[in-house]
Amino acid sequence: MKFIANSYKPNEIIKIIREWTELTQEEFGKSIDRSKDTVQSYELGRNKMTLDKLMEIAKKFNIVITIESK
Repeated sequence: MKFIANSYKPNEIIKIIREWTELTQEEFGKSIDRSKDTVQSYELGRNKMTLDKLMEIAKKFNIVITIESK
């Protein structure tokens, strides 16, 4: 799977990855060493995720995130 990062907000990318992997928030949280509540906060945009963490998650699930130049 490939994402063009400037087409989505970070919280949208996290939710799409989680739904694509067919994991619950709790299962996804365990797989990235976070709680269900933290995953929920990421998805709602309440908590911000670092770019490093987002790229780490993408790599774990074999997902490429790129930035499209305009």
